[in-house]
Amino acid sequence: MKESVKKARDIITGYSGRPLRIMEVCGTHTHEIFRIGLRKLLPESIDLISGPGCPVCVTAVGFIDEAIWLALEKGCIVCTFGDLIRVPGTEMSLAGARAKGAEIRPVYSPLDAVEIAKENPDRQVVFLAVGFETTTPSACLAAEQAKAAGLKNFSLLTANKTMPNAYNALIGSADAFLYPGHVNAITGNSACIKLCEEKGVSGVVAGFTASELITAMAVTIKLLEKGEPFFRNCYTRVVTDEGNRQAMELMERVMEPCDSEWRGLGLIPMSGMKLRPEYADYDARIKFAMPEIKGRPNPACRCGDVLQGKCKPSDCKVFGKVCTPLHPIGACMVSDEGACAAYYQYSDNN
Repeated sequence: MKESVKKARDIITGYSGRPLRIMEVCGTHTHEIFRIGLRKLLPESIDLISGPGCPVCVTAVGFIDEAIWLALEKGCIVCTFGDLIRVPGTEMSLAGARAKGAEIRPVYSPLDAVEIAKENPDRQVVFLAVGFETTTPSACLAAEQAKAAGLKNFSLLTANKTMPNAYNALIGSADAFLYPGHVNAITGNSACIKLCEEKGVSGVVAGFTASELITAMAVTIKLLEKGEPFFRNCYTRVVTDEGNRQAMELMERVMEPCDSEWRGLGLIPMSGMKLRPEYADYDARIKFAMPEIKGRPNPACRCGDVLQGKCKPSDCKVFGKVCTPLHPIGACMVSDEGACAAYYQYSDNN
């Protein structure tokens, strides 16, 4: 073990101060922290909670219902990342819609959906644009390419979200955030620095390897002991203060901020991204004159509370019983980045 990692580990295991609540915002962090056994190093006084950093998990039920409407009522080819197919809507999932004859195609990239539209000129193709700042640029690029090619049969159903205003909605839920390294690689650190300076929100940008996560946790603990707001970038090999300007400019060119519904967090003002008016022909809600569709989450599911750090997945009465990866009733059990899926996979009882 490298001396620096050993020192970080000793800081974590030797902590004996006041109780701390640290939120790992990113779903990938949640899974990696379990996988490397970091939770088992933490003393009882440190409570590590999950946050809304899984894009599939925070996607509202109504969005799934909208996608199903496009597939079943309008006969569209619906293209999506694979995780979204099994997320429950109000009445069914996209997998359920497929069983009813809908054409649902998993793709690796929005650009794959553009190619499908080119190959099927007599069919309308809709890509389900779900994600944070890391995947939104690719959806923007797809819209640009479709417009440049003059495609009339391609559109996006958008549920793209941005993290800064979600952090605002979570102020007070934790003593410090472990910020998602891949998001900050795009956006840079300005929003996190502003939160620290203006609202006293503490946080550390963390990478994804064992040594990076252990180091980030140790830095968080040491700085919390000082009792003053802080921001640190512990992922400097990837994250810079300025971020990826090319990706940010692409998003600004194609999309604009809008209010957005987050599962569990409700409507967060200006936390989403929608296509600009000049791309209205590629907005599925406009193209198909979509009626307002309000989803209804399963009342037994506590995904919303998990995403706010109000409870752990294991606190949910249906966790591991009615709700399992084979038979999920909530998005957090479906997604590869979901907190419930992580707790289920790494639980001593499973």
